Formats: sequence, structure tokens, C-alpha cells
Amino acid sequence: MPSRSRRSRSSSQPEAAPPARSSSAEPSPAERFAAAKRRAAIERSELGRFRELIPFPLDEFQLDACEALERGSGVLVAAPTGAGKTVVGEFAVHLALVGGRKAFYTTPIKALSNQKYGDLVRRHGAENVGLLTGDTTINGDAPVVVMTTEVLRNMLYASSPALGGLGFVVMDEVHYLADRFRGPVWEEVIIHLPDDVQLVSLSATVSNAEEFGDWLATVRGDTTVVVSEHRPVPLGQHVLVRDELLELYAGHVDPTDPGVDPPINPDLQALLRRRMPDDQRGPGDRGFRGRGGARPGGRPQRPTGRPTPRFAVVDVLDREGLLPAIVFIFSRAGCEGAVQQCLAAGVRLTTPAEQAQIRMIVEERSAAIPPEDLDVLGYWDILEALSRGVAAHHAGMLPLFKETVEDLFSRGLVKVVFATETLALGINMPARSVVLEKLVKWDGSSHVDVTPGEYTQLTGRAGRRGIDTEGHAVVVSHPGLDPVQLAGLASKRLYPLRSSFRPTYNMAANLVAQVGRERSREVLETSFAQFQADRGVVGLARQAQSHAEALEGYERAMQCHLGDFVEYMEIRREIATRERDVSKAGAAARRAEVAKTLEGLRPGDVLEVPFGRRPSHVVVIDPGGKPGFDGPKPMVLTLDREVRRLTVPDIGTGARTVGAVRMPKGFNARVPSSRRDLAAILRVAVADLEPPQRGPSRRSRPTAAQDDEQIATLRRRLRQHPCHSCPDRDEHARWAERWSRLKSEHEALLGRITGRTGSIAAVFDRICDVLVRLGYLAFDDGTLQVTDDGRWLRRLYAENDLLLAQCVRSGAWDELDPAGLAAAVSTLVFRSRRDENAEPRVPGGPDGRLGRALDATVRTWSELDDLESAHRIDATSALDMGLVESVHRWASGRSLDAVLRGSELSAGDFVRWCKQVIDVLGQLAQSAPTSRMRGTADRAVEALRRGVVAYSSV
Repeated sequence: MPSRSRRSRSSSQPEAAPPARSSSAEPSPAERFAAAKRRAAIERSELGRFRELIPFPLDEFQLDACEALERGSGVLVAAPTGAGKTVVGEFAVHLALVGGRKAFYTTPIKALSNQKYGDLVRRHGAENVGLLTGDTTINGDAPVVVMTTEVLRNMLYASSPALGGLGFVVMDEVHYLADRFRGPVWEEVIIHLPDDVQLVSLSATVSNAEEFGDWLATVRGDTTVVVSEHRPVPLGQHVLVRDELLELYAGHVDPTDPGVDPPINPDLQALLRRRMPDDQRGPGDRGFRGRGGARPGGRPQRPTGRPTPRFAVVDVLDREGLLPAIVFIFSRAGCEGAVQQCLAAGVRLTTPAEQAQIRMIVEERSAAIPPEDLDVLGYWDILEALSRGVAAHHAGMLPLFKETVEDLFSRGLVKVVFATETLALGINMPARSVVLEKLVKWDGSSHVDVTPGEYTQLTGRAGRRGIDTEGHAVVVSHPGLDPVQLAGLASKRLYPLRSSFRPTYNMAANLVAQVGRERSREVLETSFAQFQADRGVVGLARQAQSHAEALEGYERAMQCHLGDFVEYMEIRREIATRERDVSKAGAAARRAEVAKTLEGLRPGDVLEVPFGRRPSHVVVIDPGGKPGFDGPKPMVLTLDREVRRLTVPDIGTGARTVGAVRMPKGFNARVPSSRRDLAAILRVAVADLEPPQRGPSRRSRPTAAQDDEQIATLRRRLRQHPCHSCPDRDEHARWAERWSRLKSEHEALLGRITGRTGSIAAVFDRICDVLVRLGYLAFDDGTLQVTDDGRWLRRLYAENDLLLAQCVRSGAWDELDPAGLAAAVSTLVFRSRRDENAEPRVPGGPDGRLGRALDATVRTWSELDDLESAHRIDATSALDMGLVESVHRWASGRSLDAVLRGSELSAGDFVRWCKQVIDVLGQLAQSAPTSRMRGTADRAVEALRRGVVAYSSV
């Protein structure tokens, strides 16, 4: 397979600057000839005909990518949001239709698939375009099909007939392969696509586009990398301080090319300092404040530290002509609260005619919602907000409402959308301005700073091509805002693409079935994850080379003219190792001997214990029960009435039983008077004892090392070695110690290199071992084969694929009805947004059919978790019971109000999770090994797919 990568950059960002020339200078004759020749070639090509269909002139990077595509090359296009990357994907569709071949257009999310489907239908007609998103199938045999990436992955593993005649695959938002949970699917598709399919990869601007392109060239052949950092609509950077909108940079800075450490607007810095609380100022900023917080002779200062109200942010944007706007708030509750603030403040951004149009559109789109559910869904509040031109947009909303917001915003009817960062994932909702309320967000476990890449992705929505001459990024002033840090975010527009690829059980079963184990390992070693790991090995290899050079120097420094000093040092190390081993063995024997002195004790026994320098006496209260790893740990009372546990380390050379006393009746160690009485009895008993006899001095005892014959032999060899008499022996030894330490580090480094270069394949091997252990794979004449159980595991694409298969195979769910099966499947799918400690309510109680099935599910998960730990595999996600009751109620026919009552779930979350449960149930309905399970799963799908869950738009 060829592995050549052609690189192209847009003219706005050339790789090498041409010779200096006046901006008014005419192109040279050679340049004019080349440009004319290129124009003529384009006019005669399919690109020329395609360009006539586009209502705007193509940018240089679009022309570069389309020309490469028409030449037969694969293409990676990395460009900012809104730059027009999708034109290249649309040209691939055009080439497919003209050439009588198929084109698949893949996206990471269903909303983007729906949007792209609509765009392509308008251009090519409904008869030529299909849609496949898991829960929606429209014209699936069309020559152009829009689909989610998972659908294409499943088609590749199933060797679907629909792949026949496929000529082009467009992977929109391909940088999504960095996503920890779903990213590996992108790499699976790229690796497994037939060689004759041209791949069009569309990515946000990433700093390692060339590295990604090199990998694409390795696995897909000739690939042209086109990088453009030019935004079609320039982006201005601002900070909103109360009701004042200020530029971020100083006046002479070009916001589209601020450079490194650009100077900050001094007016902004001054205003931020005035608003900063006194305890946050530097020493030079302190001073007397008069009444009202005023400096002498100055005007009163406004209160500090309060965030600008959200309705006031909208007022400023409206006043400055910066609507429509997207305001990113990293909280669902914050988005809803912002809308309520605007309603309460009387914000109205629409005309009467727009209000009437909005109400008509909302009522038409919501006609599918049962009337009894409107109140539960908060429909009337949403309608009121939309009619005023204000909306929220987040993952907790009903999909129908989110789509309505997107539609109204794209029409220019909704002016402000308060959104979480999920809106930044590809949906085409450009705005004149983008506002960030804060530069920190909650990542599920802690508050973290927004990264430069995230800032670029979020603010990339600002600036509508063909409408705005400039987009605007606005950050609302908040406590802790550092304008220098903000400038760093705004000026660093690139971020690296890192693979999240990892083998899964389903992937392993499919690969072994299709190409066998050895070929599977080779396929996995072509992943981008392994490619990046191998690149990382280059740095380790350089370090290893440095070690090797240093080792050579150390070897020269420790050379001895009398003999082999390495051999001499080896004898010294053998002596040290043996002495250490003998010492450890002796210590272990002594500990065992001491531990024996604590065995067989009874309450009332008096012990002589060598605490410190002088022996002391204690009385046993509790013998300590069954001996543990370090022997028994009896509880005793000292002469000072202290109750403590005796351990082997406490008693040094051991304890000695020297007598016994009668324990007082009803003795309680917690009662001070009981301890006092027993201590008095102990003193009397100790006074009657004979004085302790001194044993032999410890110094007079020979050590175990002195008695060891092997050590004696090694020492004789050491004295007889020629290097032992060298006058520079100590100097040689110092260099030898350094050599030895570095050699150990060097060997460890080589081990890391070996581990890195085979890391993906090693994980695959461990996964195969688990599948063999469980019977999904088996050896036949030395060849790994997929078993009957493995064949239906191949068709389970859930995140917890193996756990799902184990639950089905073990019979844990055999007795469940459709509602019960849906509830049980939800435990594998659902993930609470926060830790919930409440005990989940299980319909029918813990002893009912569902309760017993859930117990069996937990046992199955626990067994699988143990097996994965033993094989050093990342554990399957733990079960979450938080959706059980809600799904069971819905599948049993209860109303939406009854389902959500008393639950933390929003309607949108419930619908989203239900659709994921339906997806898994659909897989079981197709692939479960028994007809009973397939039938139950099919009926469960029908029970869930009703009302708001059934609604699907395109």
C-alpha cells in the first residue's frame, strides 16, 4: 500500500514566505501563466462544473482539496469552524453521483446527520439521498446516504451488501476520534474501509494535522493534507465588564493575528483593577477609600465582585448590535435560569410579526406531543421564551425542543440562545457573537480551565459568512478573570489530536472472524493510537542512545589494569545480595519465633514484655482471637492502666509468660475502676515474681551472615581477585556503581520502548484470552476461531458488549417480561450525572422477578470484573440502577408525568436514555441466541417507542 502524503496549505498561511515584494507589485509572467493554466484546467474539470453550482467563490484551501480529490487522492482538510470545509465533502458527493458510484456522509451525532441530510436533499433531491441513524431509516439504498459513524462501522463488520459500489466516504468532524468513549469508532472505520474508497476527512484546526495525515497515508494510501488557519469572517475579542464592552487587545494589535503575548487593552486592565476587591489587589494598589468606596476627589466605585446579570448581558449585546448570539453557560440549570431571568426582566427581542411566526412554527413542530404531556414538558414556558426571541439549548432538553430552537435560530427568529458546550459539536448555528460566561467548567469530577482548543471550538460559531464582516467573542468579567490568560486562550488557536483507540470485545470477535488472530494484531498495529505511540518512542529511543553513550564512558572510567573490574563488582553485588537475603530470612525466623510467644494465651496470663530498655509486665485481657498474618494480637493491660494491643514489632525479642492472676468478675476494660482494680492485682503479682535472669549478650551472638558458608566462599573469592589489591579500587568502584545504576535505568527504558511499540496488540491478546476463557473464542488445530456464542457477540455493539452477552447467556434475564427486560438493560446503559447514594426502587421488590434478575446481573458483572482485573484489562463500567424504575414505568404504559415524578431526570435526559436502551434492545432482538429473548426484546422496543420517545425528525 502506498504511504505518501501530499501537504497543501491555503494561501493565507503559506509554509514558506515568498520573496519580499510590494503589495502593489504585479504578479510575474511565470505566476500569471501558472494561474491561467490552473484556471483553464479547473474550467475543463468536474470541479469547474461543481463550482458553477455553488453560490459563492471557493477559497484557496477548498480548491486545493477538491483538486486533490478529483485526482483520486484521499483528503484531510483541517480548517476553523465556519470556514466551509463541508464544500469538500459535497464535492465528493458530486463526484460519486457523476461517476455512478455511492457516497456515504458520516457525522458524530444524529442532529448533525439530520441537518446534513436536509442540505443534501435540497441540492440533489430526496430520491438520491438516504439517512441511517440507528433509529431512523430513510431510503437506505440511495446513492448518497448520510449516517452516524457507528452505523458505517457496523456495516463494515457485517460485510453489508450496501458497501458495493462505494466510492467516497466523508467523515465530518473527524477530530471526534479523540473522544474517550466513541472516538475509537472513527479509527475502526478508517482502518477497515476498502482500499479503493476515497476518504474525505474534515477536521477542526488541530496542531498535528500533518501527523494525522501521515497516519492516513500509511493506512489509506495517497492523502493530501490541506490546512487553513484563515477565518473567512475575522473574530474580534472582547470582555464585558458590567455594561461596558471593551476590546481585549491594545489598539494596535490585529485580533486576527495577535502574535505571542499580545499587549492587553490598558483601559480594560484599569477597569478590572477598579472592580477588584481590596483583598485581591497588590500592595501598590491599596489606598484610602472614603464614603461609598470612593478615593478622595474621585467618583464612587460600583460594588465589586458581582457577576453581570444575564438579562443585562443580553441588553448590552442588543445595544451593541451583536445579536444573534450564543451564550455558553457550562450548566444546564444555568441555561434554564438565564432564560427565566430574561423573562422576569421583561426581555423581548422580537417584533409582533416574528412572534406570530414563532408561535406557528412551534405549534406545528410540537403537534406530535400528546396534549397531556405538554405541562410536564414545560411547553408553555418554552413557547413564551421562544416568542420573545430567547431560548435554552442543552442535552437535558427534549430532542424535539432542541431541534425547534436550532430551526428558529437558523431562521433568525430566536436572537439569544443560552447553551452548554454540546452545541459546539458541529450543528450549523452561526451567530454574530459568542459569549462565554466563565473560563472554567465542571468536567464531572472537578472544575477545570477551558483549554485553548475548547475556546477555539466554542468561539468558532461567531461570524456568519456572507452576513457579518466580523464575528465577536465576548467573555463576561467574573472573579478571577485574568486578561493575560484570556489572551493566551484566544491567540493559541491550535490543539493536538490524540487517539483514544482501544480494542473492545466486539472488535476482537469481529477481527478474529474476518482475518484471524495474527492478521488482527497487524491491523490493530496500524491504528492512529499505535502510530502516535511509535512516534513517542522516538524520544525514548533518543534517551536510550544517550544512556548507551554514558555507559561507554563509565566503562572506560572503571577499567582496571589488574583485571576485569566488572567481574570484581559482580562478586561484591553477590555478597551484598546474599547478606540481604540471609538477613531477611533471619528476621522472618525471629518474627515467627516471637509470634509463637503470643500464641496459646488466656485471660489473666501475666507476660514479661521487653518494652524499651527494661522489661515490663502486662496482663492479658483478650487473647486476640485467630492469629493473623503477623501472629495473634492480644489485648493487654499495663501497670499504668493502659489498654493496648500487642503486636510482634512491639515486643522485640518476644514475650514470656511469667504467671497468672484471676480476672475480676464482670471486668470491663472501658470502665476506669475496672482497669484500676486489675492493675493493682497485676502489681501484687509482679512483686512476688523472681528477678529476671539476664540472657546472653546480643553482641556475643554470631550473626546469621557470619555463619553462612556461601557468604564466606564469596568473600574468599573477592580477596583473591586481582582487582582487590588495586590502589584505585575505591575510585573504580564509584564509577562501577554509577554504571550499574544507569544500566538498570537503561534496561527499564528498553522495556518501556518494547511495551509501547506493542501496546495495542498486547491489549488485544489479553482481550482474546478473556474471550477464550468465557467460550466466545476457541482454538481449533492451533488456530483461534469464533464459537457459536462469539458469532452473536459480533453483533452486539453496546459499550458493555461482553457484560450484555454474559447476562443473556447466563439466563439472568430469561424470566423477564418486556418491561423488566428494558429495565434490566438500562443498568448497562445509564450513567448518572452525579453520584447517587439513594437505594434504587425496584418494581416488584427485591424478591420479585426483576429484583432477582438484577441480583444476577450484579453477580455477572462482579465475576467479569474479577476476570478483567486478572487479565489487566480496563474494567467494564459498573452497573447503574438509577433508570430502572423510570424505564419500567414507561414500558408498562405509564404517563410521562408518572415516570418523571420524584425523579432527578429531565424529560430530555429520559428520552435520550430510552433511545439508547432501545438501541441495545434492538441488537438483542436481532442477535440474541434464543427466540424467546429475541421476542421479548422486540416487544420491549415497541413498549418503549411511544409518545415523546417515538418522535423522530429529519
